[in-house]
Amino acid sequence: FSFRKLWAFTGPGFLMSIAYLDPGNIESDLQSGAVAGFKLLWVLMLATIIGLLLQRLAARLGVFFPVFHGTGCSFSPQFPRIILWLMVELAIIGSDMQEVIGSAIAINLLSVGKIPLWGGVLITIADTFVFLFLDKYGLRKLEAFFGLLITIMALTFGYEYITVKPSQEKLLQGLFIPYCRDCGTPQLEQAVGIVGAVIMPHNMYLHSALVKSRQVNRADKREVREANKYFFIESCIALFVSFIINIFVVTVFAEAFFNKTNADVNQVCANSSSPHSSLFPNNNQTLEVDIYKGGVVLGCYFGPAALYIWAIGILAAGQSSTMTGTYSGQFVMEGFLNLRWSRFARVLLTRSIAVTPTLFVAIFQDVEHLTGMNDFLNVLMSLQLPFALIPVLTFTSLPSVMRDFANGLFWKVAGGLLILLICAINMYFVVAYVMSLNHLGLYIGAAVLSVIYLSFVAYLV
Repeated sequence: FSFRKLWAFTGPGFLMSIAYLDPGNIESDLQSGAVAGFKLLWVLMLATIIGLLLQRLAARLGVFFPVFHGTGCSFSPQFPRIILWLMVELAIIGSDMQEVIGSAIAINLLSVGKIPLWGGVLITIADTFVFLFLDKYGLRKLEAFFGLLITIMALTFGYEYITVKPSQEKLLQGLFIPYCRDCGTPQLEQAVGIVGAVIMPHNMYLHSALVKSRQVNRADKREVREANKYFFIESCIALFVSFIINIFVVTVFAEAFFNKTNADVNQVCANSSSPHSSLFPNNNQTLEVDIYKGGVVLGCYFGPAALYIWAIGILAAGQSSTMTGTYSGQFVMEGFLNLRWSRFARVLLTRSIAVTPTLFVAIFQDVEHLTGMNDFLNVLMSLQLPFALIPVLTFTSLPSVMRDFANGLFWKVAGGLLILLICAINMYFVVAYVMSLNHLGLYIGAAVLSVIYLSFVAYLV
């Protein structure tokens, strides 16, 4: 083992880990804390471990087979390849919308509401040019910038953690006792939502493409084995950091806002002269929070500094995630369609596809009522998971592709069971979401689409 070599391979895993810290994840964290307290921390830990194992497969594919461009699907027949590409693009657009909206909400909070949501969306478009500017100076500079953003998230959410002082005993119980006492449907839906938010479909392709930035002699088995080892160690470190940051968010809201009612928060906000106290009606319904309301209640309970520091953390999460989404878009376009556009044209296209629908949402939706859209986007990304996981497991299991580095029987069986489990969990999430809409026409439409969707997944298998 060499720290110098580990440092040389460090970068791709931290860029990949940003998908575990995007605004959609942060919202899932704070909601699980507010709804279930500390009881679902073990689900977060399990989802992160499963994510690590799947990322390992994606990285191995990228290390060993350089022409896959992060997909391996360029050898598939044209029709399924186009369908796969469209599905992955949908996942990227859904993720990007969450990230842009998250950044816009953070800007709205930091400006005390003076910059509207659509104004924040327009501001986040500027990160495209930041991305192009940094990328021009080399990947290591870009990786350092992402490292800075992760550090900002760790410091800001760590500050909230120190301020709120969650119970360490409850934290440890929640992590290591896989049980949820007195839990009902809301808590179960939160547990499913955690898995859906943590494991992102386009992240498989992103990680597989990023590891190609390191020079490895693929003809030398020792070098390939060494690269796999260091990329896996780096992924473990990166996901451990992201896991700690996620724990900060869950435990802050579990300690401060679990079992709180709207009336409790309304009274505290009114006493602290918060301009946002009208957000919470004076009734005994259980408090419901999202990224925006989460920042507001932190400000009411722990002072304006907590609100602004929360907003800075969300802004760092949104900005870093939008850039990795842009990266994913360009790699996927290269891999599936073999399009070799200029970097500027690729970034402009992928950013425009994601920002246009987001801008419409921002113009016609109030900043206080975006939770429904976030639930829909989580469902959308959950549905795309098989289109990333099945190809990655397939290609890493083929001796004709991976030669001596193909998955053994254990990894084939374990990988297959993991993918089956994740897809089943996410299908439950989708069914629960459709049932909550409570409309016969939507049930029929969902049933027809489900048949088409499951038929294509069966074809892939």
